[in-house]
Amino acid sequence: MEQLFSYGTLRSKEIQRQIFNKVLTGTPDQLLGHKLKSLQIEEEFGMADYVVVVPSKDPSDIIHGVVFTISDTDLAKVDLFESNAYKRVQVTLESGAVAWIYMEN
Repeated sequence: MEQLFSYGTLRSKEIQRQIFNKVLTGTPDQLLGHKLKSLQIEEEFGMADYVVVVPSKDPSDIIHGVVFTISDTDLAKVDLFESNAYKRVQVTLESGAVAWIYMEN
């Protein structure tokens, strides 16, 4: 099983049903020393606004999100869902948990 930290779209129950065919149960957590940056991604019907995690020079910057425990198969589904504007990396969260997160590519 893998830990996945979500700070945006993947927290949506509708998106979870679309990707995993189920709703995930998660635990609130935070990522320190990072911030969110606006990002435009071209989609089927035009440009869409999203956010992406980037490292911050301020160690007190916090991103609030949710940690989900998912299977390797489900993690591969998320890789397909996320655009190539993101890369998957492991981070250590405020709780001490090590989780995958999608950051700026």
